[in-house]
Amino acid sequence: MSATTIPAVAEERTAPAIDAPDRPRSTKLRLRPKVRAGRVLLSVLAVVIAIVWVFPVYWMVNSSLLPNRQLQSFIPTFFPIGGSLDNYGNALADGSFFTALGVSLSITLIVVFFCLLFAFLASVAISRFRFRGRASFVLAVLIVQMLPAEGLFIAQYKMISSAGLLNSIVGVSIIYTAAVVPFTIWMLRGFVAGIPAELEEAAMVDGLSRSQAFMRITFPLLAPGLVASGVFAFLQAWNEFTVALVLLPSEQMHTLPLWLRGFIQASATRETDWGQVMAASTLVAVPVIVFFLIVQGRMTSGLVSGAVKG
Repeated sequence: MSATTIPAVAEERTAPAIDAPDRPRSTKLRLRPKVRAGRVLLSVLAVVIAIVWVFPVYWMVNSSLLPNRQLQSFIPTFFPIGGSLDNYGNALADGSFFTALGVSLSITLIVVFFCLLFAFLASVAISRFRFRGRASFVLAVLIVQMLPAEGLFIAQYKMISSAGLLNSIVGVSIIYTAAVVPFTIWMLRGFVAGIPAELEEAAMVDGLSRSQAFMRITFPLLAPGLVASGVFAFLQAWNEFTVALVLLPSEQMHTLPLWLRGFIQASATRETDWGQVMAASTLVAVPVIVFFLIVQGRMTSGLVSGAVKG
């Protein structure tokens, strides 16, 4: 009798253990299609947003390859079938593009260098040291950003004119640097503050001085922050139009935005050739694209993550 009852008791004890894992598995199986459907919808939405964002750039490049009569047609041409590079040749014919390119590159490189230098020193002082007037300095940086640039044109023009720096790369670079460096300080300050000071203290325990510990340990970790701040300074200096229009009246000292404006004005005296205008716009955008291709690896790398463990 005991031999017949023992298997029955064993079956009763083992039955719940067999049925218990099946319930959550069935629930997970029912939830998976919903999760996948949500991911598909988000992916489709992301693709639609990306297309909307990229389409103006594509339309600019597409229009630069088409003749003006085809662009003025009521039927849009979405693919440059039968297009040519004639618009680019016409835009580069007089050689003024390369002169404007040299001016823009010179101004932009000067502004990026000095902005990063001043912003780096200021952000280190704000983040690593406690001194009298520190809060007032940070507040002044924020207040400067609130001032409208247009309200400073007269004062800037008189200052640069009295210094004899009109139509000069140095004069425009000084104004650009003064305008960009406050936000660059605020931006780079967040990167410096995000790096733990314990890394420098550990290096100082090993025998390094404070400056050596900062340059050898902290400074390499600031590479993404420096690149991001440099990109901001680059874009501000490269695309700036109004200050250059005031301080660079000579055509020989025009930057690329001013060159593009002059190109459109020249086209406006006759029937506007939108193909050439789009070709000129594409030429202005190419250096920015090349710059981003060079620095995008540093911008996306998380060098700071995992610096402190345990």
